[in-house]
Amino acid sequence: MSDLFAALSNPRPREDIADGAVLLHGFFRNTEAALIADLRAIVQQAPFRHMVTPGGHTMSVAMTNCGAKGWVTDRSGYRYDAHDPDSGKPWPAMPASFADLAMRAAEQGGFQNFAPQACLINRYRPGAKMSLHQDRDELDLGAPIVSVSLGLPATFLFGGLQRADRPQKFRLEHGDIAVSGGPARLAFHGIAPLADGDHPVMGPQRINLTFRKVQ
Repeated sequence: MSDLFAALSNPRPREDIADGAVLLHGFFRNTEAALIADLRAIVQQAPFRHMVTPGGHTMSVAMTNCGAKGWVTDRSGYRYDAHDPDSGKPWPAMPASFADLAMRAAEQGGFQNFAPQACLINRYRPGAKMSLHQDRDELDLGAPIVSVSLGLPATFLFGGLQRADRPQKFRLEHGDIAVSGGPARLAFHGIAPLADGDHPVMGPQRINLTFRKVQ
């Protein structure tokens, strides 16, 4: 379904958006309390920060990580690293609530035996966005990416394998999960600028948990 308003008028628990890509609406709502508690503990250990791209651009989205490795960017490039560059310490371990949710969502999306090694945690404030990009810093491109939405609703942009392909638009709400792999693993995707709002649980922000197998 390529039209945002059509998607809003016909909500479904599972929405296939491309070959290898699916949206699971409201998938984690039954376990959100444990998930959010673990998220807050991670952020206490490794606070959000605005990273800088190799080109010198400060990202509007604040980031942190958990798991065996974390994704980082600075003037030297994009990469995964086992240590938080701000503290020099290993990233916080991935909680069981995170790993279990990612594995269950991947299975629901058609990908068995997904074992995430990294969870990128993105914080969007109103106005923050994520430009169209591909996730290609991982060595194992055969594993899917599982992306969990918490907080304010966002407009998810999902394109094709070329940057110039016109993206489809989908609404992501608190509890929704996007799973992409197979033919859709390298699809360009992003988030439109976040609208103002105040979520009853998460406040004036959107948090995105992105689970990946790195190696």
